[in-house]
Amino acid sequence: MLAAIVNQILQGVLLGGLYAMFAMGLSLSVGILRFVNIAHGDLIVAASFLLLTLTSQLGLPPFLAVLLVIPVAFGGGYLLQRLLFQRALGKSVLPIILVTFGLSIIIQNGLLGAYGADTRKVAGGAFETATLALGDGVNIGVLPLTIFLTAVAMIGLLDRLLYATRIGARIRAVSDDVATADLVGLPSARIYAIAMGVVGVTIAISAGFMSIWTNFDPASGPSRLITAFEAVVLGGLGSLWGTLAGGIVLGVAQSLGAQVDAAWQVLAGHLVFLTVFLIRPQGLFPRS
Repeated sequence: MLAAIVNQILQGVLLGGLYAMFAMGLSLSVGILRFVNIAHGDLIVAASFLLLTLTSQLGLPPFLAVLLVIPVAFGGGYLLQRLLFQRALGKSVLPIILVTFGLSIIIQNGLLGAYGADTRKVAGGAFETATLALGDGVNIGVLPLTIFLTAVAMIGLLDRLLYATRIGARIRAVSDDVATADLVGLPSARIYAIAMGVVGVTIAISAGFMSIWTNFDPASGPSRLITAFEAVVLGGLGSLWGTLAGGIVLGVAQSLGAQVDAAWQVLAGHLVFLTVFLIRPQGLFPRS
C-alpha cells in the first residue's frame, strides 16, 4: 500500500513537469507582457499538430522535428506580438482578452478543418515506453523523467535569461514601466516581441513532449490553458520556480485523486487549486 502511494506521488511529481512546461510560457505572458493569452493552450496544440505532420508525413524523428519547429515558434511568437497583440495592449485589459479569445477560436476551427476531430498522438518509439525500476514496485518512465528534468533546465535557463543578461534586463525594464523605457530609448514593441518569441520556444518544446506523452485534438487547447493558468496562480504570478511548484502540486493532486476514482483525477487538481487560492491568493512563491 505504501509503495503504491509513493509511486503515485512520484508519478504526480513527474506529471507536474509537463504542467510546468505548459505554464512557463503563460507565466512569462502574465509576468512580463502583462496579459493573459487565452490562446496559449491552442498554440500548444497547433504546435503539436505541426510536429505530427513533420513526423508522420515527412518521417522525421520527434527530436529533429522539435528542433525544426523551435525557430518557427520563435518567429511566430515574435510576429504575433508585433503585428497583433501589441495593437491590442493598452490601459484596458478587455481588447487583448478579446483578441486572444478570437485567435483561440480561429486556431481551433482551422485545426478542425485541416485535421478533423479525431484524437492524435506522435509515436515516441522505445523512448515512450522505457521505464526505470526503483525497487519495491516503484517505477518511473524515461519519458516523464526526461520531461521533468527538461522543465527544470528550461526554468533555470529562463531565469538566467531574465536576470543575468542584457536582453533580460531590457525585458524587465519594459515590463516595469513602458513609458519610461520608451523615454530612455528602449524599443518596447520590439522587446515585447522578443519576449513573446521566447514564449513561442517554450510552447514548441512543451508541445513536443505533450504530443508523445498524451493524445490531443483540435479542442484540447482550453484544457491545457486551464492547467497552465492554475499552475501559474498556484506558484505565484511572475515566479518561474513557483510555476514548477504549482505544476507539481497539480500533478500530485491528480495522481492521488485517480487512486480514489478515475473521475476524481482532474477534479482533485481543481479542488486543490481552489483550496490553495482561498488560503494563499498570492500563490505559494510569489516574486516580490
